[in-house]
Amino acid sequence: MAKSRFTRLDAFTKTVEDARVRTTSGGVVTIASLLIIFWLAWGEWADYRRVIVRPELVVDKGRGEKMEISMNISFPRVPCELITLDVMDVSGEIQMGVMHGVNKVRLTPESEGSRVIEVKALDLHKEEASHLDPNYCGECYGAPPPNDASKPGCCNTCNEVRNAYASISWSFGRGEGVEQCEREHYAEHLDAQRKEGCRLEGGIQVNKVIGNFHIAPGKSFSNGNLHVHDLENYFKDETHTFTHQIHHLRFGPRLADTVIQNMQRKHQNTAPGGWTNHHINPLDNTHQETNEKAYNFMYFIKVVSTAYLPLGWEKAAPLPDKHADLLGSTYDGSYKGSIETHQYSVTSHKRSLAGGSDEEAGHKERIHARGGIPGVFFSYDISPMKVINREVRAKSFSGFLVGLCAVVGGTLTVAAAVDRAVYEGVNRVKKMHSN
Repeated sequence: MAKSRFTRLDAFTKTVEDARVRTTSGGVVTIASLLIIFWLAWGEWADYRRVIVRPELVVDKGRGEKMEISMNISFPRVPCELITLDVMDVSGEIQMGVMHGVNKVRLTPESEGSRVIEVKALDLHKEEASHLDPNYCGECYGAPPPNDASKPGCCNTCNEVRNAYASISWSFGRGEGVEQCEREHYAEHLDAQRKEGCRLEGGIQVNKVIGNFHIAPGKSFSNGNLHVHDLENYFKDETHTFTHQIHHLRFGPRLADTVIQNMQRKHQNTAPGGWTNHHINPLDNTHQETNEKAYNFMYFIKVVSTAYLPLGWEKAAPLPDKHADLLGSTYDGSYKGSIETHQYSVTSHKRSLAGGSDEEAGHKERIHARGGIPGVFFSYDISPMKVINREVRAKSFSGFLVGLCAVVGGTLTVAAAVDRAVYEGVNRVKKMHSN
């Protein structure tokens, strides 16, 4: 009884072996259909294994974060003795004369090819004065002793005298008549390096808020609400200008070449518009030139937080917490977890501090303001949005099974129709010839 009930439900009726007819054309169609099935099935498998990058845009909810800025910038016409790097942001934090994480590389004069002379930490004037009498207490020449003096209440080095002068907005000049500077031959160092160039390389950590950093000549100090530089030594030489070459400027940790190559390979599998190229820094290899000493270059940068999530990133071991605090840290090819970095866009502006019309640049209607500080200024703004580049499979496993069934069923159905048409055609031709 049960057997007859299921028999009536059978949708796949069978024919007896004696009723089947095998033909040569049927064999050819069968082999061709099997080859087509294998080819299409392999394509479905390759499509299932394909990884694409899917971008997402979300609100950046990070709070109290730090951001690394890595730079390598050459100034072929300004000596290292005169260059100062300052960082400030809207939170009120000011880092004047940054000394940690950045090196100054002395370069030979531009006419001699700007070759490397030596590499030193950014604070070139620091001297412990350990050779002096332990009871020695240098005079600060009317200025209050700096808070970071090696001996409280004293100015034992030329740099400490310069800091003391800067704290009350006094111009320092070449240090003539200052015992500490004459002992350290500060003026002679200035004269010896006057025709040299300088390269800043390294990284700094800043608060992830709106801010700016700039490279300008002379010791920096604050005068009320103004940020001022001592420009006396800079303007004494006619050859000093802020012609510069930005070899690279990066926000966030460095990505190893293998990581970038892997991203580019995944990009090739992604439809147009599905990739943000966040490993490319638009200011790399930028060159700006001027023959004016009183000239100002400004770069306005919009920084966007960017995360890259490789396939299976949730299972990868996270990096140690201290990794984010290390300047110059690198994501190498062995790391399979999430990559947190930044991308940015930039617009630039340049002007003469003498002011006047911008007719030379083709803008007669534009008038530049007069005054300012010569140098190179980078103002960065932080976007409230975050880009997430997520690696995903182009097709799910269930989608792969559906596609495989469609390939097999569709190919066999078409093959059966072709075989039937060939068989009927051959029979009809035979009948016509027999008549």
